[in-house]
Amino acid sequence: MIEKILFPVDFSPACVAIAPFVKRAATVFQSRVSMLYVCDLASHNGFELYLRSLQEIAEEHWSVAQRKLDSFLESDFPVSGCPRIIRSGDTVEQIATVARSDGFDLIIMPTHAGRFRRMLLGSTTAKVLDDAACPVLTTEHAEVIAPRPLEHREWLCALAINADSERVLDLANRGASAAGAKLSLIHVIRNCGSAKLDCAEEEYARQRITELQNSLGCNAMLHIFRGSVKDALLDSARQSSADVLIVGRPQSESLGRLRDLTYGVIRDALCPVLSV
Repeated sequence: MIEKILFPVDFSPACVAIAPFVKRAATVFQSRVSMLYVCDLASHNGFELYLRSLQEIAEEHWSVAQRKLDSFLESDFPVSGCPRIIRSGDTVEQIATVARSDGFDLIIMPTHAGRFRRMLLGSTTAKVLDDAACPVLTTEHAEVIAPRPLEHREWLCALAINADSERVLDLANRGASAAGAKLSLIHVIRNCGSAKLDCAEEEYARQRITELQNSLGCNAMLHIFRGSVKDALLDSARQSSADVLIVGRPQSESLGRLRDLTYGVIRDALCPVLSV
């Protein structure tokens, strides 16, 4: 299912920290990893322009970036087995373009600390979530983070009842099967203030999700909660010690509230989040 993994890097500590997750995913899915760096060829200072032309400056930047990329995490991802890709231009555009044109099945990126954690929409990672056609795996920010042992494969999938439910469940089911993971589903009902209506909505959700599972050959445990969607997802992931939380990425720009919810979960989750 996941044969090619794209690992965009910027040489930051966050990229170093996420490397074990990239290796874990490659091991679980028997995938090949390619590392991508987007170089800013236009950056220069006034002094450089006195000495060389813009073309010479750009060529040197490219050469320096190539050497740096070849040596980055070389012990974990040798160049012989992990192709290096360099592009120039807009970072988000290049990541999305490379992932699409080269047929990558998964992008793995870190989040970053500080302002990013409070304003996810302004980050490169968030923009990639908007533009990428394939699933994106992100992790919590830390200088040092480590995946759970390979034997621990607990996957949790957040499932709404909407037009995107079948796509999300299908990807989660096939991914968990390929990874040999135990998949559990979580659906959250917002309290409407009427016990009768709440019960009716829960019954409908169980029936609809059961039908979806039957149609896809899925047999995951379903948990239904009431209240805050975000809190329920984060609490469930923590209590189940999930090593992956799967969430659907809204496919339409008109679904702004759902997009904000997805970003909020990614921002605050203490486990990797696979956005599909």
